[in-house]
Amino acid sequence: MSSEMLPATLETPNMERKPGVSEEEGQKPRLDAGTEPVSKRQMKKLLKQKQWEEQRELRKEKRKEKRKRKKLERQCQLESGSDGSDRKRIRRNVVHSSLRLIIDCSFDDLMVLKDIKKLHKQIQRCYAENRRASHPVQFYLTSHGGQLKKNMNENDKGWVNWKDIHIKPEHYSELIKKEDLVYLTSDSPNVLKDLDESKAYVIGGLVDHNHHKGLTFKQASSYGIEHAQLPLADFVKMNSRKVLAVNHVFEIILEFLETRDWQEAFFTILPRRKGAVPAHKGCESSPQDQQPRPEGWDSSSEGEHCGNDPDSPQKEEQGQQGSPVSSVSPVPQ
Repeated sequence: MSSEMLPATLETPNMERKPGVSEEEGQKPRLDAGTEPVSKRQMKKLLKQKQWEEQRELRKEKRKEKRKRKKLERQCQLESGSDGSDRKRIRRNVVHSSLRLIIDCSFDDLMVLKDIKKLHKQIQRCYAENRRASHPVQFYLTSHGGQLKKNMNENDKGWVNWKDIHIKPEHYSELIKKEDLVYLTSDSPNVLKDLDESKAYVIGGLVDHNHHKGLTFKQASSYGIEHAQLPLADFVKMNSRKVLAVNHVFEIILEFLETRDWQEAFFTILPRRKGAVPAHKGCESSPQDQQPRPEGWDSSSEGEHCGNDPDSPQKEEQGQQGSPVSSVSPVPQ
């Protein structure tokens, strides 16, 4: 009886054995007992998946080698100066300035969240420009905390990894000697003619839409520190509000350190929309220029309120009829 059942047990219906295929290979499409048979196509997919899993470590090693090779190539390019990005070539020739430039963030309680966010963006711009500059300054962010720090934590977590910047919770007066400090405020009667790189210049980090006029000048006077304004009125006439943002003041100083030319620095940085034109020597003694500077110029920054359009005669005429240009130092808006 067993001999009669044996052929039926060994029979594999609908399966033709190809020449050269072993009996074991012929059994591959069938899985373990109790499971459904697998087609050849499915078996190929399973084999490919198995090979993929087995080669996972090999692919990982290849990726590591590729990254190392690219890193080595970049280093060789930087050393030879034969290729690579323009920014990297510039950074190779950086000459760091000893001048300290401070953004005073002690006005946190005077600003609403909207203005805090504007100040944050201006600080980001200052950081980026200083990193790209040919003569980067010693950048300080003081009195860092409150709403500003919270906003930075929520929207720019990478700030904790910023390089070439000193971010301190202390007030600038606790970090820098009083005799080294110069507060940049347009209400100051003192006008800068040059920058002393042994000094620490303070920019008021305040975006208040001109609600706190003269605040930074009063603060500088109360602390008994030096104060001054940038020589904006000596080189520029504007037919609009004479208010600079924090980043504009910062960038003007960076530009002056490179060019040693105030006029070039002003017209390189000031936005065009404010209609700024050069202050010609023949107009310096005009009655308009003898008028007192308007209030509202603070070393705090106001949004983005400055500009230039030196090619517009109409704007130049308006600039001569309007109020004279006052000092620099922003009042954020």
